[in-house]
Amino acid sequence: MFTFSAVDVRAVIARGRTDAAANGGFRNPHYGLLPDNDERHGLWIVGDEGVYVLSNGKLAEGQRALAVYADECDPKTNPDHWHYKRRYFGGDDGIVFIDAESLEAMLSTNPEATYLRAEFATETTQLSVITRS
Repeated sequence: MFTFSAVDVRAVIARGRTDAAANGGFRNPHYGLLPDNDERHGLWIVGDEGVYVLSNGKLAEGQRALAVYADECDPKTNPDHWHYKRRYFGGDDGIVFIDAESLEAMLSTNPEATYLRAEFATETTQLSVITRS
């Protein structure tokens, strides 16, 4: 299980919109594997060196997307991040695209929610919003 601050997730979504407005749209949700197919606003959950959410607005030359690490899997704060990522995300690097409209609707159903929780199984990703102090 991975948790991301709801405030940070909203910031990643907003940054994607800002980048898209400034640079001509959204990057391919399939992370370049299917060019010019389904470009729409969202974010990626990325598993490589840790696990993080990443904005998908197109970027100017040299610009970096906003990335926010999961509380449990930030290499800067968890020396065991590699083992945690391997156990709950898998050993290989990977990406999962989440549609921004659907995610914002989920977050709005519980305005008191403080975190987005993501759980990964072999063929599915389960998202939920939770409140914790």
